[in-house]
Amino acid sequence: MGHQLCNVSIRGLMPFEPVSILAGPLKFDVAGYTEGLPTLVYNPYSWTKVCSIIFLDSPVGTGFSYSSVEESYETGDTKAARQVHTFLRKWLIDHLEFLSNPLYIGGDSYSGIVVPVVAQEIAKGAQDGDELLYNLKGYLVGNPVTDEKFDNGAFVPYAHGMGLISDELYESTKKSCGGEYASPTNEQCASHLQSINKSSGYLLSYFWANNDTVREVLNIHKGTVQQWQRCNYGLPYAHDIPSSLKFHLNLTSRGHRALVYSGDHDMIVPFVGTQAWIRSLNFSIVDDWRPWSAYGQVAGFTRTYSNNLTFATVKGAGHTAPEYRPKECLVMLQRWLSGAPL
Repeated sequence: MGHQLCNVSIRGLMPFEPVSILAGPLKFDVAGYTEGLPTLVYNPYSWTKVCSIIFLDSPVGTGFSYSSVEESYETGDTKAARQVHTFLRKWLIDHLEFLSNPLYIGGDSYSGIVVPVVAQEIAKGAQDGDELLYNLKGYLVGNPVTDEKFDNGAFVPYAHGMGLISDELYESTKKSCGGEYASPTNEQCASHLQSINKSSGYLLSYFWANNDTVREVLNIHKGTVQQWQRCNYGLPYAHDIPSSLKFHLNLTSRGHRALVYSGDHDMIVPFVGTQAWIRSLNFSIVDDWRPWSAYGQVAGFTRTYSNNLTFATVKGAGHTAPEYRPKECLVMLQRWLSGAPL
């Protein structure tokens, strides 16, 4: 089969989220919504146009996934990565026709921690003589959580640079926090950070996913998941991988391709923090900072590094990029998968 095979694993989310609002074949008819059950319409910019995608609930306990063994809900970064690898291995054994396809592991947001670990688990298995011969080509992460120091450290400077907070609030926050925003060390710093923080809702997804008719169509077993949540923060989850930097370094050094992309209007994981951790890898620049275009318009900026790592911003996109700029992100993916410059 000619399609690439991408495995998308998103911590705390279920497949419905990427299917409906990110990169899948369906999306909400937001403009036509009034009340009741939201309507789904086809997404003309679905990533399934250029690759075969597995959307996976990960870890166990998120979305509609469940286990009959209570201990399975006690999970974390490392365990979640192993669960994804185990699932993918079993799935490919059951679908051997996909085994020779180029395989890319991908995900957005918190998957920036888990995706590189999954890719490394697969790469390590091949190195150790795993009889299942994956055709792993690389991985891609969007608006990725990667390292607390870089991610959280960029939050306040980004908000100020985008004109989202006043000079006065920026200066007072900088002073009270000592320029370190990842872990507030005093009450004044925490208060200032709270003033800067913002939240957003995904109400249509709750209405849709908790509808009995929808659940029946999705074959969700009654009694397994009481209330669907976009992000399940109630799981006993161990954040045991504080940084995925070493996994990026290991994978790209072994020749695996990497695409790191960020919406340039994302204040949850600001792109300036992502740029900073990429610079910390000390890769040489192959193709320096330049605009990339889609449909005759500038769609963002990109830089290509040695070790097959490409970074791209998506102009005007938030968290995460495909939700806000689906046309442009499809072009980006198609070019990257084909090996063409963005």
